[in-house]
Amino acid sequence: MSLPETVNLKYAYYPGCSLEATAREYDLSVRAVCAQLGIELAELPDWNCCGASSGHSTNRRLASTLAGRNLALAEELKMDIAVACPACYVRLRSAQHELQPDKTQQGGYNTRHILDIICNEIGLENVKSKVVKPLKGLKLAAYYGCYLVRPPEIVGFDDPENPQCLDALLEALGAEVKDWSGKVDCCGGSLSLSKRNIARQMVAELIDMARQAGAEALVAACPLCHANLEMRQPAGNGRKMPVFYFTELIGLALGIAEAKSWLKRHLISPAGLLSSLGL
Repeated sequence: MSLPETVNLKYAYYPGCSLEATAREYDLSVRAVCAQLGIELAELPDWNCCGASSGHSTNRRLASTLAGRNLALAEELKMDIAVACPACYVRLRSAQHELQPDKTQQGGYNTRHILDIICNEIGLENVKSKVVKPLKGLKLAAYYGCYLVRPPEIVGFDDPENPQCLDALLEALGAEVKDWSGKVDCCGGSLSLSKRNIARQMVAELIDMARQAGAEALVAACPLCHANLEMRQPAGNGRKMPVFYFTELIGLALGIAEAKSWLKRHLISPAGLLSSLGL
């Protein structure tokens, strides 16, 4: 897919609660990368929490109403919604599916994840053509988590058991992507506060699988997964494995000046790894 230089894709951007606070670096990198790729994000005015995860667990009507209000705001703007958080993405898609199941078939609004937009609207060849600093030598494991591509009847932009779009995107950036079996396993994020020992065990298993596959870092697309993978990770041989947001790596590869400042917000610094590779 080849886009003309003048193309400008415009979406109503729903940042969600996490990207306003603990995952601020994800939000900053999403906005900067989208601007560089020709994706215009107009933040949804007066948006509200989507209800993940407590809302949809306690009251289905409340969950549909919380997400539905955001859908209504986007419909007023006559714009599709772009979402970066998989939990928000699933909640909005679920509400869309429940409240107006035929809307998208009639040419109305739709809810899409940023990864989907970059891979399937901008296209990997177009991203690759903008790379000025290939991530050569960086050995990565793409971590989709259990929300981003599931349930397939609600989201459905990649294979729910063996998704490939993030792998392909990282390869387009010049990285060495490792195939591994943990890419859609749950990290235990929902148990991170209530069952910390279980969450630690689940994270430890993921890190171990990624290391065995030869990865030096994980790449996530979810703020909850990212936080849990950093906070609950055991030290292996005295060191912990860095975790990147995929948009941060796009920013590095595209030479965005502020990209390195995003990484300073991480709990596990990737500076040493990047420096060793001249990145």
